[in-house]
Amino acid sequence: MIIIAIDGPAAAGKGTLARRLAAALNLPYLDTGLLYRATAKRVLEAGGDPANAEAAMNAARALTEADTTRPDLRDAATSKAASQVASIPSVRAALLDYQREFGNAYGAVLDGRDIGTVIFPHADVKLFVTASVEARAKRRQAEFVARGEPVSLAAVIADVAARDEADRTRTAAPLIPAEDAILIDTTTLNADEAFAHAMAEIENKAAILERMAALKD
Repeated sequence: MIIIAIDGPAAAGKGTLARRLAAALNLPYLDTGLLYRATAKRVLEAGGDPANAEAAMNAARALTEADTTRPDLRDAATSKAASQVASIPSVRAALLDYQREFGNAYGAVLDGRDIGTVIFPHADVKLFVTASVEARAKRRQAEFVARGEPVSLAAVIADVAARDEADRTRTAAPLIPAEDAILIDTTTLNADEAFAHAMAEIENKAAILERMAALKD
């Protein structure tokens, strides 16, 4: 029943890292951001306003697993709408139990914006993965181009910066590192280096916990 919470801003590499850690540690993985993207997609396809609390809450309550596996949840419009629905307290409340039940079933690696601060404040390991705005924008631009959605780097930088501001300043679970989170800056790290760094931190934390348990015994 190990819980590893990974938080951080968009395109910092936390999703890639979380998937690799889950595979290496044989733990279930949940990308909690997909819950908000799927909620946003439901609202958009119904012709609703993602900033409308009632519409967004109803969409969140109606989510199914099939909604989270759609291949079209990472387009620019859905990304922007996801940030809007994620700022609504009733939406976050509607999705909180889903996330906790997932993690409590068998342990898990979860990544998002408030895993270590709200969803699992007592997680065994908390990582906060970040990178410069420019580095994250270049990664996001590459994703858009790979999907056949050409967009200028300047536009992506502006979008990433705006989402950062919205995530940091929202009243419902703002994006902040947990006090006991381990910071991993991936600005100059590739995926392998970030994974090695995270594994070293997890192994160190596990060793500390084992020593504490031995002292208690």
